[in-house]
Amino acid sequence: MNTDKLSDRLATVAKYVPNGVKLADIGSDHAYLPCFLAKNGSITFAVAGEVVEGPFQSAARNVQSEGLADIVSVRLGDGLEVIEPGEVNCITIAGMGGALIANILELGKEKLPTVERLILQPNISASTIRKWLLEHQWELVEEEILEEDGKIYEVLVAEKGEPLKPYKNIQRELGLLVGPYLLNKKDETFQKKWRMEKENWKRIYSQLEGAAPSAETELKKQELLDKIKMVEEALGNENSERS
Repeated sequence: MNTDKLSDRLATVAKYVPNGVKLADIGSDHAYLPCFLAKNGSITFAVAGEVVEGPFQSAARNVQSEGLADIVSVRLGDGLEVIEPGEVNCITIAGMGGALIANILELGKEKLPTVERLILQPNISASTIRKWLLEHQWELVEEEILEEDGKIYEVLVAEKGEPLKPYKNIQRELGLLVGPYLLNKKDETFQKKWRMEKENWKRIYSQLEGAAPSAETELKKQELLDKIKMVEEALGNENSERS
């Protein structure tokens, strides 16, 4: 992967960046994404934000070597503190846990009024992001799921609009867990991910069955059963036994 050819994961993120936007790529690592978009004329300006000194220096070197310093501003800082209010209208955050991405958005939400699109790629716990978007009046407008190098990733795209719209014709908790658009497509990668998750939850449930009884254990078991049931519904109730 470099500034000319992105990984499938980042290429999917890039696909949803509208032409002509001013972008903030948070956790930019080597700044491959903003450099790629700048070299292809897709963006007019970008902030490449990094909280860790090493990747920040790497990003700065890449931007300089590509001659993109006039378009891509590399900044050291935590989350959305690297941007000024009104400076960008599109934000990408990729390659982190869903809880961390939601926390970055929460801590920097005063920077979001002029942002028109969020493109978020969590490595785990996409449901945490969906819940944050719903609670903060962001409408999920598209989702994509893909597998690369043996790992499955989800890309979530959100804009200001009707936050409840994607969940109108489905059980909301199910939609938040697996993704309303992904549930509708239900492609092979989606099915693979949730079959694996279901088997993992069943293993945890079996372990809890052998644990000393407690209110906390019973609550956790019920949560697992609820999630297993929802995923079985999403997969069409295949092999619904919870042995």
